[in-house]
Amino acid sequence: MARTDDRFRSAFNEALSMVAAQKVGDSLPSETMLAEALGVSRTIVRTILAALLEAGLLHWRGREKTILRLPNKADRLPLRDEHVPREVLERRFLEWVLRFDVPAGTPLNVAKLAKEFSVPPHALQEFLSGLGQSGLVARRPRGGWLLLGFTADYAIELSEFRSVLELHAVRTLVHLPKIHAVWRKLDGLERQHHDLAARIDTDFHDFSRLDGAFHVALNSVVENRFVTQFQKVIALIFHYHYQWDKRMERDRNAAAIAEHLAIIAALRSGNEAAAIAAATTHLLTSKATLLGSLRVNALIPDEDINPVE
Repeated sequence: MARTDDRFRSAFNEALSMVAAQKVGDSLPSETMLAEALGVSRTIVRTILAALLEAGLLHWRGREKTILRLPNKADRLPLRDEHVPREVLERRFLEWVLRFDVPAGTPLNVAKLAKEFSVPPHALQEFLSGLGQSGLVARRPRGGWLLLGFTADYAIELSEFRSVLELHAVRTLVHLPKIHAVWRKLDGLERQHHDLAARIDTDFHDFSRLDGAFHVALNSVVENRFVTQFQKVIALIFHYHYQWDKRMERDRNAAAIAEHLAIIAALRSGNEAAAIAAATTHLLTSKATLLGSLRVNALIPDEDINPVE
């Protein structure tokens, strides 16, 4: 029972971080996607949703899960074990950066952040040291850490680097034998894309998680220790950019689903040129969406946006 309670408390606090990363009036994804994102069963997810409902954070009725207010520190549940897994720390920290609550150039108070993220200071120091290579944080000359932040230049450079990595993965994947496990993953993802396309009018908010799963599957065929950390940062940033700009969100997500399906079809054909063309089209669209999202968040002027550069 204690282990189950610990799992619930950790997942509940992570769900609070997910809610905090959005806006009042936004919707949470489906129970299945929440279970996958939080790493718990749907039973625990329903318990979490009930707790969010009771706390006045959420309106929950059937598939409708609308955020009524953003959480505060008092909403978090104390953990029996202050040490959270590294992947949880990683997600919490990147969500904190991507909420734009703290401007670039802010010194990081390790002791304060360690308490906020429920980790010992030495674990946060180790995490920041590893994250330093991604360009989001940097060591200060006299000790400590500086948040470099998510800027327009960072977004453009990251998008270009993402294209290099992902097109390499596509070139690798298209020639893999049909017995490779990735093809079964793509079969399942294709079904999920068709399912979401059929209910896109009501569940378009669910796309960002499906997008993340799709790109993780593509990149899983290439193992390279030097880009693993970058892939995690890329995956989370390109997950969040679908939520930053609410204008025409349903139409954008429907178009992205069609582009994903086109990539899968081209990969199955075994035609490398067609697969690269389909992937390139989607990456350019994604870059345009990211830059448009930066404009909405006042991080980049309109005249600086050139989606096809």
